[in-house]
Amino acid sequence: MAKIAYILLTHKDPDGIIAQAQRLTAAGDYMAIHFDANAKKADYDRIRAALADNPSVVFARRRIRCGWGEWSLVEATLQALRAAVAAFPRATHFYMLSGDCMCIKSAEYAHDFLDRDDVDYIESLDFLNSDWIKTGIKEERLIYRHWFNERKHKWWFYTSLEWQKRLGLARKVPDDLQIMIGSQWWCLRRRTVEWLLEFIDRRRDVVRFFRTTWIPDETFFQTLVRHLVPEAQIRSRTLTFLMFTDYGMPVTFYNDHYDLLLAQDYLFARKISPDAVELKRKLGELYTVTGQHFGISDEGRALFRFLTGRGRIGRRFAPRFWETGSSIGRERTLMIVTCKKWHVAKRLVDRIRNVTGIPGVHYLFNEATCALPDLGGIQSTLEKRTRHRRALVRMLFDLWQTDRLVICIDPASIDLIQDFYADKTDVRLLEVECVFTDDYLLGHARRVGLAAERTPQDVLERLLPTIRYDVRFESDRLGDAGFERFHRLRQSAAPGENTLPLARFLGIAPEKAAEVLAVDYLFTD
Repeated sequence: MAKIAYILLTHKDPDGIIAQAQRLTAAGDYMAIHFDANAKKADYDRIRAALADNPSVVFARRRIRCGWGEWSLVEATLQALRAAVAAFPRATHFYMLSGDCMCIKSAEYAHDFLDRDDVDYIESLDFLNSDWIKTGIKEERLIYRHWFNERKHKWWFYTSLEWQKRLGLARKVPDDLQIMIGSQWWCLRRRTVEWLLEFIDRRRDVVRFFRTTWIPDETFFQTLVRHLVPEAQIRSRTLTFLMFTDYGMPVTFYNDHYDLLLAQDYLFARKISPDAVELKRKLGELYTVTGQHFGISDEGRALFRFLTGRGRIGRRFAPRFWETGSSIGRERTLMIVTCKKWHVAKRLVDRIRNVTGIPGVHYLFNEATCALPDLGGIQSTLEKRTRHRRALVRMLFDLWQTDRLVICIDPASIDLIQDFYADKTDVRLLEVECVFTDDYLLGHARRVGLAAERTPQDVLERLLPTIRYDVRFESDRLGDAGFERFHRLRQSAAPGENTLPLARFLGIAPEKAAEVLAVDYLFTD
């Protein structure tokens, strides 16, 4: 009979971890826990003390500081996996869980299910030819080295990537590997795990390669299992039921989803809302139940494929009001002003608002302090604004009861501009091309951390051409992107030359555009 060793990666909720470990081991299964080293040591000590007398629980030998998208998540998984293999020789399967997962079947059902077929359950699709990645970089995840966390150090992440491209530092994927991608929530047989660990110990070149890929927890195990295990012994699916909203965020389940969850052809589900107390109680009692029949309706898997296949355009069962639609609207005009000198773009938008009455917003996706109305929390952080960017802009249109809106976006954020152009709305782009003095560029270097007040003069002199080229590169990239309805204002233009581009961009009379520009402070530093 199958005996499962659960590999639990978690960073919070010590009481929930203790309860989860007690529930799953009460039915004769095992658990190996990795508790993020970023979390409080007092919480970790409390978990260890509470489970000290449970022989079916083991802890990772070393705690890793984990970061989303980093190798650290793979390293933490391997730490827990090695501990489980050594401590539980009777474990037949190893099942990845997070602290947000809960069982939706009994242990009896789970063991029978795994005994039915001698296979591994891991979603693993061809990295390059599948459409698993819906947005963001794709091949660049692999062929360039990623030393910075995109969420914590966004500027360094993309600057490092750009410089590697310019310098031709692309690398090859190990010749004998076909890179696969899929969900990190897998269930593997013991012999597969042993093969995998032996391969890792033997092929340090493969480990070195994956260490600097981006989001390796979606590719490392998926690739190696396909490399080591015959295809007939792999089921390319996860046994953990999860769905996504249209912005790639996991759907959260609540108290009224109990019957729906039990009817899905999965063993676990994530994410369960922290407020779903009744759902947690009922699911918590489920694992040790015997003799219960589960009627599988199986619409969950089809629903999952549909939602992810449509670019993760899912809907939660109780949608937040900002998730009722993802398009800005066909009858609306979104006008984007992009300029490296933020104060220039802000002055221009303020003038547009004052002269024409068209509502305008400053760098809402680049500047955390950008003034925005209360939109129910969607505007509270840069991360939320960017994640829900179309919904946020749509809400601003609705709030101000307008069909025209001007916003500012930094030219480095070309991915955001491209995303808005992919919408059904009428999008226009205005680049404000400025003159950059050496003093301004040095000030910019200090603001973004490239230089400090005490940086030697000879270093600054070597740095200046690079920064100037970087600014020029961003402008050239905008011009080469092929954006329709693309206009440009130039600080160096003769008086009156900027009037027609601005008039076309705003869809107003040239006389009105001239009035917008009739100030002598627009381009001053």
